[in-house]
Amino acid sequence: FSDSFSNTSVAPTWHSDTETNITKPHKCLLILYKDIGDSRVRFWDLLLLVPNVAFFVFLLWKLPSARAKIRVTSSPIFITFYILVFVVAAVGITRAVVSMTVSASSAATIIDKILWEITRFFLLAIELSVIILGLAFGHLESKSSIKRVLAITAVLALAYSITQGTLEILYPDAHLSAEDFNIYGHGGRHFWLASSCFFFLVYSLIVILPKTPLKDRISLPSRKSFYVYAAVLSLLNLVQGLGSALLCAGIIEGLCCVDATTFLYFSVFAPLIYATFLKGFFGSEPKILFSYKSQVDEPEDTDVHLPPTYGVGKKDAYDPSSYSSTQIDSSGGYLDDIASIPYPGTHQ
Repeated sequence: FSDSFSNTSVAPTWHSDTETNITKPHKCLLILYKDIGDSRVRFWDLLLLVPNVAFFVFLLWKLPSARAKIRVTSSPIFITFYILVFVVAAVGITRAVVSMTVSASSAATIIDKILWEITRFFLLAIELSVIILGLAFGHLESKSSIKRVLAITAVLALAYSITQGTLEILYPDAHLSAEDFNIYGHGGRHFWLASSCFFFLVYSLIVILPKTPLKDRISLPSRKSFYVYAAVLSLLNLVQGLGSALLCAGIIEGLCCVDATTFLYFSVFAPLIYATFLKGFFGSEPKILFSYKSQVDEPEDTDVHLPPTYGVGKKDAYDPSSYSSTQIDSSGGYLDDIASIPYPGTHQ
């Protein structure tokens, strides 16, 4: 960042009213720090708090039945994802509440940014866990395998969050500041642009994988909701990248784009994970949400499960005993009972 970013003069984020000769903040910047009356509570924090509280209450309401079903299946993947979703909702609430209660001092600003980074860490850890479990470790047989995946995602998410936090705290982007308050800028416009483009490419690649020759060589998730999930995040990162690019070009309207994507990501991402991967499991007709099948051009109602090491050309090597209860959902087949979930070593 250039030396001009070291002050809080924010020419790109403020516009001048030529008739009254008064400098006014842009409305998309104003919403990030504007207080509700004299309460010192920001509209932005309240907007993020409400959906997180609503989702957390929903999780508490579903907790008794969820615990009962988890106890029956003892599935490490479902337990892991359920805990992570709970943690994300709790951290989101904590961040919003603390931001509402602290003053506008520089120390309070740093605390607020640290809470943002903690929230981002958990969200990114879940993102990476879904990708790795879905594409690289689809056939897990033990809790130790799940732990290794979580360890990998935790390290990657931590590295990302530390980098972002360092840029945010030590080199704040003055283009994302207002008056005497330094707004959380997600590591600055340039870091925001780079990371958004990277994740857009990753999720776009996941969406098109079933249409590539790779579908004949590797086992891909057959559940359509997995690709819908990837498409949603791809679109979200695309819009966020465009907004960041506009900010880099000095076009303040780009802030409106990143405001919208930030709100959606930090308030809707956890419910999206729940709806995509856990809703069917906790529903009245549970699904095996973590199973795979080879990507074969067959009718959707055909239920074929293949082990991870075999491609299309090796169907004859299929062994039913290799099917695992921890695999990602095949084409949405329902089970009459949780207890009927097939486990390694069983044949149905």
